[in-house]
Amino acid sequence: MSRSAHPAGPRHADVLPEGHAFPAPEDLNRLDAKVWSATTERGTAGAVSVGGLDVRDLAAEFGTPAYILDEDDLRARCRAWREAFEGADVFYAGKAFLCRALVKWIAEEGLNLDVCSGGELALALSAGMDPARIAFHGNNKSVPEIERAIEAGVGRIIVDSYEEIARVAFAAEQRGVTQGVLVRVTVGVEAHTHEFIATAHEDQKFGLSVADGKAAEAVRRILKHASLELLGLHSHIGSQIFDTAGFEVSARRVVALLAAIRDEHGVELPEIDLGGGLGIAYTSHDDPKQPADIAKELTEIVRRECEVANLRVPRLSVEPGRAIAGPSTFTLYEVGTVKPLEGLRTYVSVDGGMSDNIRTALYDAEYDIALVSRRSDAEPMLSRVVGKHCESGDIVVRDAYLPADLAPGDLLAVPATGAYCRSMASNYNHVTRPPVIAVRNGQARVVVRRETEEDLLRLDVG
Repeated sequence: MSRSAHPAGPRHADVLPEGHAFPAPEDLNRLDAKVWSATTERGTAGAVSVGGLDVRDLAAEFGTPAYILDEDDLRARCRAWREAFEGADVFYAGKAFLCRALVKWIAEEGLNLDVCSGGELALALSAGMDPARIAFHGNNKSVPEIERAIEAGVGRIIVDSYEEIARVAFAAEQRGVTQGVLVRVTVGVEAHTHEFIATAHEDQKFGLSVADGKAAEAVRRILKHASLELLGLHSHIGSQIFDTAGFEVSARRVVALLAAIRDEHGVELPEIDLGGGLGIAYTSHDDPKQPADIAKELTEIVRRECEVANLRVPRLSVEPGRAIAGPSTFTLYEVGTVKPLEGLRTYVSVDGGMSDNIRTALYDAEYDIALVSRRSDAEPMLSRVVGKHCESGDIVVRDAYLPADLAPGDLLAVPATGAYCRSMASNYNHVTRPPVIAVRNGQARVVVRRETEEDLLRLDVG
């Protein structure tokens, strides 16, 4: 036997041992309001509805898999953030999920928008977003992207390197404009999150370090350019964070840099952006903070740190993305096969998978899941919900309890898939990406259509 191979045993697939600490829920039919969107409910007939529409009807009309977006829920979350941060700026983080309809909704609800690519910028502009309300992120913006942003009148560009400072300054000078910029700084905070979504520790690609003086040097370089207006500092410490302790450390270090800038240059910068990253409930075990509580804690942190540094309190910006889009959407699947493995678990295959939700494979993300096409009083069955792709890591929900009478044709729904699912979707195995269906007040409409095989073949020029 090869030294790099070993026989597969009963724990090879990470099987939960007998007596594990993941008990079956008391009621498999219950939908936890913390996890599901506001208008999602199970009716007296047993099927689930959202926005006043039965999921069975949605599946019949639009097919599966499909992202079902609760527009009222998303709009309410926009309002909650805007109202909580009165006197501050709220930028929706477009990387979570972006489409023309959503751009219009956030604009109507009074939010600004941040984008991090030329494609996201193009979409935002095509949807009529005021460019002055757009912030442009990214650690390696191309020259054409920078030029387009400046020509469009983007309100702020968050610069991430010395090279980018020079590129933005030159492009703005060539066009005879003064471009507003913020410096993205890294503050050495290790957020309590997955390694790949923690973004403020030192060993990573984003930003300029406060500790080694590169952030201060970036400020010096910007202030030498007449074509740049330094608006403030930006920090983002990670994603799916459930407390504000990391933000307190971040704010303390950012404010200390603001004080150093004042002392060296005689300038008090008017803005501080603490980014986003606040977590949501993917499962019933998660306990995220509400926007009002987050706002109260963050504004107090900034006020206190500025008071200690004898600084005027700058205008605060935050960038919720997941916290707005995530809970508003669930993914609707149809069961294709049910494969019991005696003594282990049951594998339930659905008609989607890692091409519409890569987060489980990428981040080991956890999700709830429910049978939504009917009610069942059958015994709970330990299950692993998997996709249709030719990949052993194609897992939608790693460990779940589903009714033992689950059968092909049943509809399952995975909540909290509005962020980083459609936006990170792929065509692996040449599977077409699902549509996004917005529901509201008994009406459904396609806001992003389902891809077709013709779409895939159109790009292949032979």
